[in-house]
Amino acid sequence: MSRVYEVMFIVRPDAAEEDVDKLIAGFATTVTNGGGTVKSTEKMGRRKLAYLVRKFNDGNYILLTIEADGATVHELERRLRVSEPVIKFITVRMDEEEKRLAKIKAIRASRRKLSAEPAAAAPVAAPAAPAAPAAEPAETAPASA
Repeated sequence: MSRVYEVMFIVRPDAAEEDVDKLIAGFATTVTNGGGTVKSTEKMGRRKLAYLVRKFNDGNYILLTIEADGATVHELERRLRVSEPVIKFITVRMDEEEKRLAKIKAIRASRRKLSAEPAAAAPVAAPAAPAAPAAEPAETAPASA
């Protein structure tokens, strides 16, 4: 079963641009040979890392969006793990993320709908004229006994 994944990996900052391109092409080939497709490739550029990773303060971020089965993703992760220029990577299953976001949107829409219903009902009830006050019954004097 094919699912959508985002694979982000960080390449050493001293890696040459053509080496990074070859690396990306190699990972894309791994995905296509496994029966998957690469939907998009985004080079996010060089960024500072939050903490030292393999003695590096910064790295080149690359984001791959792929559609593949679990075995292909497992093979891609294995190749990322043994690849020398890759210092860190993460894989996220996006169809689960999309389901979660759709659920949040549905909850927000239902809350908006519920909050809009009383506001819509209130103006309808407000213009109604108040009923005339009913005549009060006459008080009866207590009987003396």
